[in-house]
Amino acid sequence: MSFDEIINRHGTHSVKWDMMEKIYGVPQDDGIAMWVADMDFRPPQCVADAIGRMHDHGIYGYYGDETPYKEAICWWMENRHGWTVDPSAIFTTHGLVNGTGMCVDAYTQPGDGVVLFTPVYHAFARVISAAGRQVVECQLVNNDGRYEMDFDAYDARMTGNEKMVILCSPHNPGGRVWSRDELQGVADFAKRHDLILVSDEIHHDLVFPGNTHIPMTNIDPSIMDRLVMMTATTKTFNIAGSHSGNVIIPDEALRAKFAARMAAIGLSPNSFGLFMAEAAYSPEGAAWVDSLVDYLDGNRKVLDDAIANIPGLKSMPLEATYLSWVDFSGTGMIREEFTRRVEQGARIAVNHGPTFGTGGESFLRFNIATPRALVEKAAARLADAFSDLQ
Repeated sequence: MSFDEIINRHGTHSVKWDMMEKIYGVPQDDGIAMWVADMDFRPPQCVADAIGRMHDHGIYGYYGDETPYKEAICWWMENRHGWTVDPSAIFTTHGLVNGTGMCVDAYTQPGDGVVLFTPVYHAFARVISAAGRQVVECQLVNNDGRYEMDFDAYDARMTGNEKMVILCSPHNPGGRVWSRDELQGVADFAKRHDLILVSDEIHHDLVFPGNTHIPMTNIDPSIMDRLVMMTATTKTFNIAGSHSGNVIIPDEALRAKFAARMAAIGLSPNSFGLFMAEAAYSPEGAAWVDSLVDYLDGNRKVLDDAIANIPGLKSMPLEATYLSWVDFSGTGMIREEFTRRVEQGARIAVNHGPTFGTGGESFLRFNIATPRALVEKAAARLADAFSDLQ
């Protein structure tokens, strides 16, 4: 397959392309959708073949015996991440936003505090608030365009009401691959304040050369009794519509609590997602991901070069993910002005920074997982929309 192929997604119930005019006012006819975190690429052929076999058989019943599916997960984590997973630790949820909600439900009570390192993936705060818990924002330090953690400041914010911390690793929207020392810092922070640590590692396969993702489970054996890992095929292989994700829990006591909540709400997996995941977590899927990351690296360079040539704009160095986090504070413009230029001038739909929490006010998030021709077109439009600064 070619990642350069432009696939028309209009009229396919694509939230990314069919909803951008309604939500952002970006015209359907020539707008570029660079917001929702899905890709404009077909998944690997092995995934399509799995769906083809389901179609050819023609009966879409309940999925039984998850052994091959769990074996595929274990193979992938061992071979791609050096992480040995116990199959009995794997729970399949309706995606990882659902997985987050399940963790909040299983391990906290209404009124409890849940810590986020902001700005961070906006669904976390939405789920926490909807569950009647308190979002506790610990703002990341923007050190010359690179996010870092300040645990002294975070310690000072704790009141004792906090029961959980959610880490996004690699980080969305900043694109950071956290170092071993930083991850140990998070582990120590969780221990100091007796917090359940939920590590959302959905972007762990999309890491650029020169960076190495370390699973939180490989950081510190002493946190196994408080650690919950979350992974999925959905971002890696562009199958988000399958709504399947994995919550992997090393500790048996934590597992029992999670299992009880799953049983109480009757949550069971989507068979389409399981068949796709089993096919994706394979040598063929691995080769496809390697090609994908190489292509995304090229897209990253195109957008970064364009941003660097516009005075006042700065993109964070992207170490992982396909989500470019661009700071407009150097323009001196208010948020409404630079957003208007991007959406109405350049006709690009992007995510607004404030939705990611404190620290996101001067940013917009651009999804670069689209054919390079569209990234190049977006780059040219941005240059034109801010031409008065040059």
